[in-house]
Amino acid sequence: MIGKRLKLARQGSGLSLRGLEEKIGNLVSAQAIGKYERDEMMPNSTTLIALAKVLSVSETYLLSQSELDLEGLEFRKKKITSKKEEAHVIATVLSHVERYLEIEDIIHSANTEWDQPREAPFPVHELKDAELVAERLRLHWQLGTDPIPNLAEFLEAQGIKVLSLPLANNVSGLTCWVQPRNRKRIPVIVVNAQDSGERQRFTLMHELGHMVLGVPPDLDDEKVAHRVASAFLMPASILWMEIGKHRSKLTIAELAQLKRLLGVSMQALTYRCKDLEIIDNSAFQRLFAEFGRRGWRAPPYEPFPVPKEEPHRFERLCYRALAENAVSEAKVAELLGISVRDLLTKMDSSNEE
Repeated sequence: MIGKRLKLARQGSGLSLRGLEEKIGNLVSAQAIGKYERDEMMPNSTTLIALAKVLSVSETYLLSQSELDLEGLEFRKKKITSKKEEAHVIATVLSHVERYLEIEDIIHSANTEWDQPREAPFPVHELKDAELVAERLRLHWQLGTDPIPNLAEFLEAQGIKVLSLPLANNVSGLTCWVQPRNRKRIPVIVVNAQDSGERQRFTLMHELGHMVLGVPPDLDDEKVAHRVASAFLMPASILWMEIGKHRSKLTIAELAQLKRLLGVSMQALTYRCKDLEIIDNSAFQRLFAEFGRRGWRAPPYEPFPVPKEEPHRFERLCYRALAENAVSEAKVAELLGISVRDLLTKMDSSNEE
């Protein structure tokens, strides 16, 4: 039966029952679509194809009996108030994770499970405990203090599914868990595709912080997650080595070099140096006054942009399945959400590179 998936896809497209009726050329009435969603009726093949086309999903997706449940979708501080946007995010997350699990099963890939640190959720009693949490995360993943070039790829290797979706301007990221039937639940982090690379990287670690922290009610969990992200991406030992433990001022040139090294914004670096007491509040204020004078406090923000975070593991698995003749070109195109023509064009351009 297609009821749950049809309703989710319709809501994700922002269509009412009447609106969907009009979009499919009045093939069936809004009342009939409502019955499909309640699993009281099934559409014929012509109607099913029309519904899938309008809702930008495949007929296979609508007919699939796979069951996934979304848990704990974090619309913190009511950052998303639109039911349409919420439904779109839910539908996209479930569809992506389902396709991800499908391609892993097709090629019998080891389903990468969430490599959660044994101590998580880490207890936090005060804000400075976030420093220790960041150190323990790096220790668990044997990272030392080295910068991480592609953070999204790294997190996917730890079993976290990462999606980049266009979100509202005031939403940087979201976390949730997907629960497949008879399998362990899967953590998902969504970042705003419209954000800069440096902001996406900070968001990824901020959202991860929410997944691994145990924050008491009297502490602001947003501030703690923010501090974890800052300490993880900008280890104190690196900053002390590069610029020293105490400075009366920092130059823009130094911050620009550190930005290239660590993949964070110069403004995030300035906050971090203040937190570590490398600079005092006076030096901090002077730097931010300079950022404002140069017009870096608003889009397009700072120079020397960091590449956007784009995980590619899912796409690689699809190409691998195609190379091993485990799936057809049409199936890979369906999994990637593109046409066969676009798939062939994409593969040809990759070969030329």
